[in-house]
Amino acid sequence: MTATAPGPRPRAPAIPPSLRRLWRLPLLLMHVALATPLAVVLINPLTARLRLAGQRLDHLTIRLWSRGLLRLFGWRVRRFGVPLPGPVLLVANHVGWIDIEAIHSQIAAGFVAKAEISRWPLIGWLARRGGTIYHQRGRSDSLHGVMHTMLERLQQGLPVAVFPEGRANDGVELGPFHARIFQPAVLAGVPAQPVALRYGERGAAQTTVAFAPDEHFVGNFWRLLGEPPRVLEVHFLTPVAASEDGRRRMATLCREQIAAVLAESA
Repeated sequence: MTATAPGPRPRAPAIPPSLRRLWRLPLLLMHVALATPLAVVLINPLTARLRLAGQRLDHLTIRLWSRGLLRLFGWRVRRFGVPLPGPVLLVANHVGWIDIEAIHSQIAAGFVAKAEISRWPLIGWLARRGGTIYHQRGRSDSLHGVMHTMLERLQQGLPVAVFPEGRANDGVELGPFHARIFQPAVLAGVPAQPVALRYGERGAAQTTVAFAPDEHFVGNFWRLLGEPPRVLEVHFLTPVAASEDGRRRMATLCREQIAAVLAESA
């Protein structure tokens, strides 16, 4: 008698987004009500002098707060490579608002971001507490001030994070990197470290995380709150040293490394 091979297991019924939000929303409110006030107390100039497990207490607080928020949205973070300690210009591909939390979950860095982020719920608050450098788009005087502040931070031994594409993309293609944003690293003589962010297995959820056409922050936030659990990959790649070749070379080499990681999803 010939044994019959077992057929494929039936798939579990898909959980509707509304049901995920039903249990995630109370947890999110708890995170806001309990973790956020604690973070307010622990992120200040005084705690910057305190160390816990070899880390600045305020930086550790930012990392833990960000990890908690990501878990509430179902993201399981996998880190590849190690962020450089001390002054470094972290440069990452930009898909959506989660990018900030993805990097903050691994290293507390002062981001260069558009001024609108300061008004976003939760994310805007943490960004302000984390030392975000805000840029008013379309104003050359604002950009000059941003570059000066970036240089000061790097010279003080602090990490700075930027999205060299200038704006969030659609999750399909990696945009060109603007070389000018690398100038503070050249002047400070510090390396740039590319950071590749991939959402979902082999980057399958890049377009899910990206803002849909005409989608605002609250709409994207609410939509992602109902998405299924996924992996989030944060790749800290080979640093690019500041050199006489200047900012354009740094931008090119950083983009090539990030593009290579993102291409692995194809």
